[in-house]
Amino acid sequence: MRKLQRGFTLIELVVVIVILGILAAFAIPRFASLDTSARVSATSALVGTMRSAAALAHSQYLAAGTSPASVVMEGATVTLAYGYPDGSSTGIPLTIQDTSGWTTTIAGGTVTYYKTGAAASATCIATYTAASAANTPPTIETAGITADTAGC
Repeated sequence: MRKLQRGFTLIELVVVIVILGILAAFAIPRFASLDTSARVSATSALVGTMRSAAALAHSQYLAAGTSPASVVMEGATVTLAYGYPDGSSTGIPLTIQDTSGWTTTIAGGTVTYYKTGAAASATCIATYTAASAANTPPTIETAGITADTAGC
């Protein structure tokens, strides 16, 4: 009668360990760089959020018809500059619901969001500068909404 084998032989275990080692050598470097991509994506998403919030506030401004100095968004009174959220603590920051993972600074009409955990947080930012003239929305090409992802 033949004996039934129980368990794995040493050769089988070594082969499995070698295969797992080879897979890990190729997979780990790919996953290691995902944190940078995630921060770049989060910064781009915040810029998109600011664009949408500014457009929504402007549409409420236009719908009011009497050039209001502020609009109410989600129960918060948002102050406006030329029909768009201004660059103060009662402007664009009130239009964004969740800024966890970001450090915010407000200075001179500009709101800057720094991504927490970035290699160089000074260059992983999203910046909002309020409109400076009537019917001139904040834009990404000029001094409006900009993103710097070099240090993410």
